[in-house]
Amino acid sequence: MPELPEMENYRRLLSQTIVNVPIMNVVVNREKSLNVSVDEFTSALLGSKVIYVERRGKHLVFHLHNGGRLLLHLMLGGILYLGRVGEERPSRSTQIEITFGDHVLYFIGLRLGYLHFLTAKETENTLKDLGPEILDRRMNKARFIQLLGKRRGALKTTLVNQQVIAGIGNCYADEIAFDAQIHPLSKIQDLSEQSLEQVYDSTVKVLHEATDGGGYMEMPFQEGDELTGAYNDECKVYDREGEPCVRCGTPIVKAEHASRKIFFCPNCQHEA
Repeated sequence: MPELPEMENYRRLLSQTIVNVPIMNVVVNREKSLNVSVDEFTSALLGSKVIYVERRGKHLVFHLHNGGRLLLHLMLGGILYLGRVGEERPSRSTQIEITFGDHVLYFIGLRLGYLHFLTAKETENTLKDLGPEILDRRMNKARFIQLLGKRRGALKTTLVNQQVIAGIGNCYADEIAFDAQIHPLSKIQDLSEQSLEQVYDSTVKVLHEATDGGGYMEMPFQEGDELTGAYNDECKVYDREGEPCVRCGTPIVKAEHASRKIFFCPNCQHEA
């Protein structure tokens, strides 16, 4: 499932390509991906413009010039692709296609994901239970420690809880724990303040590196895009079972906790 780095990478790319470009055409191949009828969705979009692309956690919010919002959650397997009209087109089936000028934005893999047309208030209400943004300028180490200090349970379970902090999922929770040299199943309540400070530093570091590195998406955003997905080769532990730890050479282990896969080094990640 795309996490903060992947969605932030998409936000940056979309902000450079579709903002203030009139929507010329809308194709819906899967009505279940919407929250309104195809006619209502199409009518709301045709002739309008996206004036701002916002990311909130793992969501993207497209602000329309008429005050409406498009709320996107790719869920598991969702991908975006931007192609030119009549030229580049993804080989996979698409659920929604929106034409911005001479480009088409393809929404792929929305079997679990969705693109909902909402008012500003409805969007705010839908996202109201999300936790704060870890990379927001209003977040700092003291506030982060205060947030986690109130929690109980495993570090990984806490990091992926969207009501605690928005945007972190399985991959980056494991990468953060590895960078902090803490076992992902360490109990939050057993971690020292120094360890929590290290978790904060590692969270900021990993998310910035992953975002700037294009995340781990499986296909480029558009033709010629060599950034999107490039961070897949930079992951230290996620999906690296059996490979030598880049720090100590010990084989990376895969385990399972609360129905989630966990990847870690059994030697240099210590459990509190």
